[in-house]
Amino acid sequence: MSVRTEKVASIVKEEVSTIFQRNFSMEEYGFMTVTEVRMTPDLKIAKIYVSIFGDAARKQKSLAMLEAQKSFVRSTLGHNIRIKFTPTLVFYLDETIDQAMNLETIFKKIHKDEESRTDSKEE
Repeated sequence: MSVRTEKVASIVKEEVSTIFQRNFSMEEYGFMTVTEVRMTPDLKIAKIYVSIFGDAARKQKSLAMLEAQKSFVRSTLGHNIRIKFTPTLVFYLDETIDQAMNLETIFKKIHKDEESRTDSKEE
């Protein structure tokens, strides 16, 4: 990505995060975090990766609500940033945190199993 693309992506990430905090309640949408924004080189499309805390059903429901509120988020974004074109927003569910938590659980289990094997060998 070019420097300009990265700067615009950073600004869009910050603004969309602020829009989420101010306009969407945690009770209704769950705890949402914008983890990453990737802009196309022409700055016309913003791919927004959102992490949503909760089970799979909650995540899908929240993502569907975001899709329904996409025009509101885009218009608010357009009022808050100074750019020639307000980018089209595409929301993606970011499951990186869930995958990291699953890996952490697996590592803990492996470590616990290794400890129990070494303890049984010592006896």
